[in-house]
Amino acid sequence: MKKYRRLFIILFAAASLFPLYTQAQRETPPLEITKVTESIYEVTGGSGANTGFFIGENQVVVIDAKMTRESAVQMIGEIKKLTPNPVKYVILTHSDGDHVNGLSGFPKGIDIIAHSNTLQHMDKAFEDQELREHLPNITFSNELDLYIGEENIRLIYFYPAHTDGDIVVFFPEQKVAFLGDLIFLDRDPLIHKHKNGNSFGLVKTLKGILELEADTFIHGHGEIAHKKEIQSLVDSLEKKQERIKNLIQQGKSLEEVKKEFGIEESQSRWPSIVEIIYEEIKKL
Repeated sequence: MKKYRRLFIILFAAASLFPLYTQAQRETPPLEITKVTESIYEVTGGSGANTGFFIGENQVVVIDAKMTRESAVQMIGEIKKLTPNPVKYVILTHSDGDHVNGLSGFPKGIDIIAHSNTLQHMDKAFEDQELREHLPNITFSNELDLYIGEENIRLIYFYPAHTDGDIVVFFPEQKVAFLGDLIFLDRDPLIHKHKNGNSFGLVKTLKGILELEADTFIHGHGEIAHKKEIQSLVDSLEKKQERIKNLIQQGKSLEEVKKEFGIEESQSRWPSIVEIIYEEIKKL
């Protein structure tokens, strides 16, 4: 009788855990590969932000690395289905974990490229030895041209924006640019103060992006964008900045300004864009 009772307890415990497991599965959508041009692909789903890759004549360039080793390995598996060419470079748009923590799934020895400030943020954040073995080994400050066969890939830094290390990965011949988290189309922009992000720098960066001869913009958290969406984001940000500046000139406190924008206290660990702009203007 005790044996059957023990078996029942084990089965009951297993059954109680099953909903949690299936829920976890549902929360991580399947990895999907979308062909953008003849040689550029967007990767959505899996764990972490949207990423992408370029298939060159003899090698592959990956842009951002997903959030987990498992999703990165799965992405590499999908790449191998399309080409026998090895992954030569991983380019990081910035240092957030949902874009870089999957680096542990890549083979050791590949070149990892990032802005010099992104390397500094990753060096502080990476405690796991396996991740530390994947710190960027090629860095730059303003612009870097990467040539893969006949393809020129321009890596461009404008200003501190989402962080102080955001870069644009621009394919001039194909008029495609990867933006990382420089845009969010279904919510306000996210500015990381702890990584020296700046809303005014974001506006200048977005204006610089609009001057590029690109018409397709792949970013970390949403569908492919075009210049009209980026221009709308610029207009929205500038209107917020001007309105907040006027409210500050009227002597409004931060709480009063937040009330003007209908912002209530939230559980988010990140300050709202209104709070960010208010603090930036107050420091001018």
